[in-house]
Amino acid sequence: TAMIKTATELLDRSASQRKAQLHKSIQLILDGARVTVELDVVPDEDDPHATLVAYDEGGAELAQARVAPNYKLSQAAAERWARSEFRNP
Repeated sequence: TAMIKTATELLDRSASQRKAQLHKSIQLILDGARVTVELDVVPDEDDPHATLVAYDEGGAELAQARVAPNYKLSQAAAERWARSEFRNP
């Protein structure tokens, strides 16, 4: 049972790492309000892409954009997108 537990833990850790690679979230303050920007990568063989979504403090979607799967979400990139009134990032 120790080996099964170890293998399960390894698989769980691997799944967590994979999820972390495919999802990123950044919070910023925009004009006094908290905005959350999330990036979700879709590793589809035929159509790899990522979706960038901004939410207000209450969880309402402010904007959504499709971006390249290698898009690098950073604090600066999230702020630029928000300050451009969420035009294409």
